[in-house]
Amino acid sequence: MLQINLKNIKFGDKHPLVLIAGPCVIESESATLEAAKKIKAICALCQVPFIFKSSFDKANRLSGNSYRGPGIKKGLAILKKVKQTLQVPILSDVHCAKDMEEAGKVLDIIQIPAFLSRQTDIVVAAAKTGKIVNIKKGQFLAPWDILPIIKKVEATGNKQILITERGVSFGYNNLVTDFRSLKIMRDFGYPVIYDATHSVQLPGGQGSCSGGQSEFVAGLSRAAVAFGCDGLFLEVHRDPKNAPCDGANMINFKELENLLKQIKRIRGSL
Repeated sequence: MLQINLKNIKFGDKHPLVLIAGPCVIESESATLEAAKKIKAICALCQVPFIFKSSFDKANRLSGNSYRGPGIKKGLAILKKVKQTLQVPILSDVHCAKDMEEAGKVLDIIQIPAFLSRQTDIVVAAAKTGKIVNIKKGQFLAPWDILPIIKKVEATGNKQILITERGVSFGYNNLVTDFRSLKIMRDFGYPVIYDATHSVQLPGGQGSCSGGQSEFVAGLSRAAVAFGCDGLFLEVHRDPKNAPCDGANMINFKELENLLKQIKRIRGSL
């Protein structure tokens, strides 16, 4: 497996499990800094490498009235402040090819949203920034369908690739995880991340927005680590019930600390 390096963080092979975590979307500068500081402290306590994640524009909301975030200019300024203040790497999703160059000036990892994972222009534009590209496998894709997308990134000369599993569509308004996909995709030669919070999402489950079943996040996370993955992706919020986006599938800080302690024990026993 190709090892992916981000400063002192290493993905793949026998390196420690990496956590990518943060609120679904940027709500304010103060709330984002508070969340990043809290998660960093929990990860330091549990000795888990940490990359902060939050979105500056959730362009794929079902309803036009849903909260999307502050937008690219203000959002990137907030993420840059988090990066400089707390000295943590930053990941965010980018939904437009034209925004890749600007986003690449701040982000350490550019994430291709699951709904856009087949969009060639977006994938290629992300790859051309030279940054690490995290490809989230679309809910509509089989694990082997990710290989041609990997080839699009490689064709630009960029081999800094992560792949993220986030569940697959199972009928209407439901997702299910097939853990075989972790091995299938790891066999393509790149580290694989398991997104436990989006895997319990119920797309459109609340009519005009998604629902979720956060009570299953911990169990699926433990199972993914036991099965074999290189990192976990978790959306975390101080008060998920009052989050403006994806609250139903996010976990809180206390749950995160307990979960990290559990997965450390699982990882150490493998």
